[in-house]
Parts: sequence; C-alpha cells; structure tokens
Amino acid sequence: MVAYSKTKVACLLIFFFSEHYVGLSNGKEEKSPTKQDVSHSRLRDRKNLENILQLSPDVHGKQKYSSSTLNIKAILDKLRAIYQSSIKPLEDVYRFTTLGKNTVTDGEIYAKPMILFLGPWSTGKSTMINYLVGLEDDAYKLRTGAEPTTSDFTVLMNGEEYRTMEGIVLAADHTRSFSALEKFGQGFLERLQGIEMPHRLLQKVTFIDTPGIIENRKQQERGYPFNEVSQWFIDRADLIFVVFDPTKLDVGTELEAIFQLLKGREGQIRLILNKADSVTPQELMRVYGALFWSLAPLINVTEPPRVFIGSFWANPIKPNTMTQLFEQEENSLLQDVHEVVRNGVANKIAFVRQHAIKVRIHALLVDKYVEVFKNKKSLFTDNEKILSHIIDHPEKYYIFQSVQSHANISKYDLPDPDIYKDFFHMEAINTLMPLNYHCSFFKGCMYDDLNAAITVDLPKLLQEVRKGQDVCTVGDKDCENS
Repeated sequence: MVAYSKTKVACLLIFFFSEHYVGLSNGKEEKSPTKQDVSHSRLRDRKNLENILQLSPDVHGKQKYSSSTLNIKAILDKLRAIYQSSIKPLEDVYRFTTLGKNTVTDGEIYAKPMILFLGPWSTGKSTMINYLVGLEDDAYKLRTGAEPTTSDFTVLMNGEEYRTMEGIVLAADHTRSFSALEKFGQGFLERLQGIEMPHRLLQKVTFIDTPGIIENRKQQERGYPFNEVSQWFIDRADLIFVVFDPTKLDVGTELEAIFQLLKGREGQIRLILNKADSVTPQELMRVYGALFWSLAPLINVTEPPRVFIGSFWANPIKPNTMTQLFEQEENSLLQDVHEVVRNGVANKIAFVRQHAIKVRIHALLVDKYVEVFKNKKSLFTDNEKILSHIIDHPEKYYIFQSVQSHANISKYDLPDPDIYKDFFHMEAINTLMPLNYHCSFFKGCMYDDLNAAITVDLPKLLQEVRKGQDVCTVGDKDCENS
C-alpha cells in the first residue's frame, strides 16, 4: 500500500504542477476580480450541477429522468417479499437482533439512496450540502462557520414544505428508515434532527450531515455512542464523503476510529480535499501527499478511495488557482452522485443480500453451538460448566472453523467469537433448535429458503434491474426513485 501511495502521490503532484504552470504560461493569468465583478458573480452558475444531476424540468414542467422501463416500486415490492418470506423467518428464530443487529425495515427498503458526510469540524460538510441543494442564500440553509457548528446528526430529505422534526419524532415514524435509531437512547435522539424541504435533488437522495470530529473530545463527552451511531449510518450509506480542509489535516484517534468503521465500505468512500483554492498550488501538492501518507495505514486496500480536490461551495473559485482542474473535479464528483441515484435500487438489493449473508453465518454458528452442546452434555455432567467452556473456548470445539469450511465462508466475514458470549448469556441455548428442526414436508427448510434468496432470488432481481435500466419514458412516475 505504501509503495502504491508513493507512485500515486508522485504522479498526481506532477499533474498538478504541470496543470498550474501551463495555465500561467499561456499568457492568460487570471486577475483579481473587482468589487463590481464580485457583486455580479457572487455565486457560481449552477448549470453544470443541474445538468449532471438531471434536475432541470422539461418543457412540460416534469422532472427529467434517465430512460428506463424499470418500475422501481414493483422491484422494491419484490425485494420486500423476498426479505419477509426467505430471510426474516431465520432471523427471528435465531434471535439475530440479540447480536445488536437490526432487522431490515420497510422504511429502509423503500428509502431513497443516502449520502453521508463525515470528517473533522469546519471542513465544509454543511456548506457543501447547502451548495448541492442551492441553499447558499436561503434562510433554511444548514448552519456553517469557522468554529464547530454542527453538533447534531441532521437528516435532510424531501417534503412538501419546509419543516424540522426532533429526533424522537423522526425515529418514531416507522414509514421512514430511521426507526432503528431508537436503540441508541434518548441522549442520541436529542442530537438527531430531521429537515424536510421541497427540492428536486432531495426527491432522489437523502443527505446526512454529521458532527465534526474534534480530536480533543472524548467519546463519552458526546453523551451517546458516537461510533456506534456512525457505524449504523455507514452501513446504510450509498455514498460516503469524508471531507478534509487542507489547512488542518488532523488525523487523530477519533478519525482513526471512523476509518476502522469504514472497513468493508471502501467502494462507497470518496475523500474530498475541500477549500483547495485557499492554499497555493505548491502547498496543495504538499497537503495532498501528507493526506495520503496519513491515511495509508488506515485504508488497507490495494486501490485507495478516489480523492476529489476543489472548492465545493457556491462562491466563485479564487483567482490564480487551478480553476479548470477544480471544475473538472466537481463535475466528476457530481457524476458520482448521479450514479448513486441511478444505481439506488441495485444498491438496495446488494444491502439486503449482505444482510442475508450475515443472518446465514449467524444461523450456522448457533446451529454449531447447539450441536456441540448437545453432543457434550449428559445426565452425569455439569452441563452449565460444559456450556460455559464451549462459549468461552469455541476454538477448542472447532465451531468457527467448521462453519467456515462447511459453508465456504471467508474468515474475514466471521464475527468476533466474543459477541456470542453475550448472546448466550441473553438467550438460553435450550430454547434454540438446530437448523434441521426448522424444516417441514410442505414448506421445506428455512435455511434452504435463505440460501436460495442469497444465491438465486436476489441475483435474479438484480439482473432484472440491470436489464430494465436506460429504457423508460420521461416523466413516468413508475420510474421515479420512490
């Protein structure tokens, strides 16, 4: 990874160097705008944003959608039916939620794609959302400033009119995807807020703004389990923007903890070096290299996440900076947002399938614990002591090893054995039956239904989505991302 980072950083630094100096050598060096210029071009033109995200209405006033014969509502109805009939039954009989995991709610299945913003304080996360939604001069814009201003998790979503709602109300609405957040307690719900407003982009995606990471703040001072809440949003986000300010690259323990939570979601991560026009090109080159060096140990993948460099807010890019490059980077970032909208249903199917795989692993492990205990207990032994030994030392009974080899499961997908110590302290093992108990002549086996969902039904549904994309009528309500 380090060798790769050296090459990557070196190539990009050379690119930046040539880009900047080519711009200066063509005899068209930008001059500083006058006050009159600033007053006329105080905010950027949003045409690129509206075009790439397809936000402009057509001549009939209808929203433009990419052509697709895909009936999204029908696909999501099928996804819900697969979950309810083939995944949830095994989830229930093996008490999957006792592990601290959630069931998949209807609100999550029908929810719009979610874009999550993470990063240190005052890096421009809220300002970037304001820019995307066009709230720069609006009374309803998210609060921003040089000091830490966002102490809440803020859910920005579409609605018929502007209104705010407290976290306790948002979590209590089971038609939305946030009802599971109640488990994080009253302290967190007081730090959760929802904002609804009518906007064409919010008809397609939901934005999540998060409290900035402050390295000198201890987790317990937040009053709620910040890492666990962050993990919940990370697991469900279709796109994750981790935003940095080039003038303060603090990579401390809290940011390191966030990157630990991001493991397994590398494909959804985009790193953003924001406010890039606030430093000189030479300083920007140094900062880019420093960012990669700091994050390389935290991102253990061959291909690191894409890094976008620019000034992602409504104000014009400062003169004598790499304007053309920043504009290209912004367009690339907007294209990623558009792809998230386009692939929202496919991502939802993948999320449910990943959930089903976790349920399958859990069911196989519980089945193995039950089998081992049944074989070891007898009328003449201390069964409580035997059970405690099995739970405390599963490796001696090859529980995890046998599940891994039998089901061809990667060792990296297996959960931590310690969580089953807590699980069996809360769930009596004699109330849990082996997998073959959950079979009947007419209905078949629950495990077979779950396995069929993972290997046949969900991939088939995904194939249906892929075939249906790019072929529907403009303005067709069935094609909207409902």
